[in-house]
Amino acid sequence: MIPQALDPYLDAIAAICLLLGAFLSLAAGVGLLRFPDALSRLHAATKPQILGLVFIVTAIALTARSWTTLLALIPVLLFQMLTAPIAAHMVGRAAYRTGNFLGELSLVDDLEEAVNRASAESAEADGSTADAEREPGRG
Repeated sequence: MIPQALDPYLDAIAAICLLLGAFLSLAAGVGLLRFPDALSRLHAATKPQILGLVFIVTAIALTARSWTTLLALIPVLLFQMLTAPIAAHMVGRAAYRTGNFLGELSLVDDLEEAVNRASAESAEADGSTADAEREPGRG
């Protein structure tokens, strides 16, 4: 059990964590609105949002000071930490394949050759060449 003399300090730490979490969540939202394309928005959609959630969960756990609350919050945090990167990967993959990104913002495009090769193989199988000539990121 935590001594009651520490209660004001734990409340102050919880308040700081809550403010940090709110700030990071706000930064994630602003980044989603301000960044120019889908690939740029992926960073804003995942990293600050997850770290903000960690701070908010920590603040709730410090305020509640019970094991049952902590046990209820851990699955929430784990679920977000497992699903956010996967969702970001799928959004990034879809954005790249549909050309919904600004290619001039990318310094290196490691996927361009592989996507062009796959598009050419697909076009050969279908008998058309229209998709194989399309450049990713320019549409």
